[in-house]
Amino acid sequence: MENSLTDKTNIERLAFTSDSGVGERARIGLLVLESDQTMEWEMRMMTHMPGVSVYHARLANDVIVTPDTLAKMEVELPKAARLLPQYIGMKAIGYGCTSGATIIGEAKVAAIMDRLHPNVPSTNPLTAAKSALATLGVRRLGLVTPYAPNVTQALQERFAEVGIHVTNVGSFYQDNDEIVGRIAPKAIFDAVIRVGSSTKVDGVFVSCTSLRAATIIQNAENALGKPVTASNHALAWHLLRLAGIPDDIAGFGQLFHTHPLQR
Repeated sequence: MENSLTDKTNIERLAFTSDSGVGERARIGLLVLESDQTMEWEMRMMTHMPGVSVYHARLANDVIVTPDTLAKMEVELPKAARLLPQYIGMKAIGYGCTSGATIIGEAKVAAIMDRLHPNVPSTNPLTAAKSALATLGVRRLGLVTPYAPNVTQALQERFAEVGIHVTNVGSFYQDNDEIVGRIAPKAIFDAVIRVGSSTKVDGVFVSCTSLRAATIIQNAENALGKPVTASNHALAWHLLRLAGIPDDIAGFGQLFHTHPLQR
């Protein structure tokens, strides 16, 4: 029988050329929490430019956010970081959890990244926020979080350590990431305006990578006349700058027209 499944055909060896692949300007690694519903979508918006690609690995975590569950992520970080292959040649790596970096500690997170990806600069939303707020000249901070008070208070302490004082704070009092990812951007915008309208505030930070804040930044800044940033917003900016991408990006507020202050 002709063309039966047992027939063998000659497989022609095809010639090919190769190039540097996608992300020829910068390849960025990103560790995304298992429970996060927002980060990948927002990062795509803010890093969508020629020659830049973002590679994600998911990191196991508990959907309920408490200091204890956040601390447990320390053992999961190396597992996720190993899933980002070194042969890609990444220019920067981010750990996508503000509260996790707050409880585990930025130095510990950075040490884990450096051990698995030596000589690749790394950051996280807390480190990125500190850099962003310093660059924007914010010292009296309005803080919006979704967290229970113990996590929010820990975050305030981390900012105070670098001279950024939280002078007005509001929270949605939610410890469930499943719910946090569904908080409407309009509610986040209203919270930013409420917290940021205080005369004691120079600028606002919206904490949590699950909160959909990136699309409200520009309008919030226009309404307040003050700089605004958020976890994914600051992280995307910091990763791009660490990766050597200097581009100004329209539509996401003041931060994406700046470069980190040198310390």
